[in-house]
Amino acid sequence: MHSYAESAASFTQAGRVILCPPDGEKQEFPVASARPHKKGVLLGLKGVDSVEAAEAFRDAEVYVPRGALKREREGEFFWYELIGLEVYLDTGPFVGTLERVLRTGASDVYVVRDGPRETLVPATQDVIEEVDLDRKRMILFPMEGLLDLNEV
Repeated sequence: MHSYAESAASFTQAGRVILCPPDGEKQEFPVASARPHKKGVLLGLKGVDSVEAAEAFRDAEVYVPRGALKREREGEFFWYELIGLEVYLDTGPFVGTLERVLRTGASDVYVVRDGPRETLVPATQDVIEEVDLDRKRMILFPMEGLLDLNEV
């Protein structure tokens, strides 16, 4: 499967996954194993013991129960917590809404949209001043070259 998790170990640590096939009911399974495979993760699930059984879950969405997620370090956020945040410069102007997260080699990149304008924001401490999940907002330092500040 294609995974947004930082490592395959995230699935074994969670202990269980929920599979949501496109044309079936969601089902929960204990994770027997998880390891990197090509550009994704190869999951072994208890109760899915053959290729034929696994075929029933082709193109399924895979979820980890929220209660099973554990933060590795202070200041870490899960993507689902960030998507939908309103993004502002620390000087006040609205930049847009965080629409999605792109994984890159060095750091993630946040795609922030305000109407037709899309801004790519590196997810680094140099750029992100504050993430306030309670208020559903993110504050950015106005780094030179990040935005055309005359447009904001």
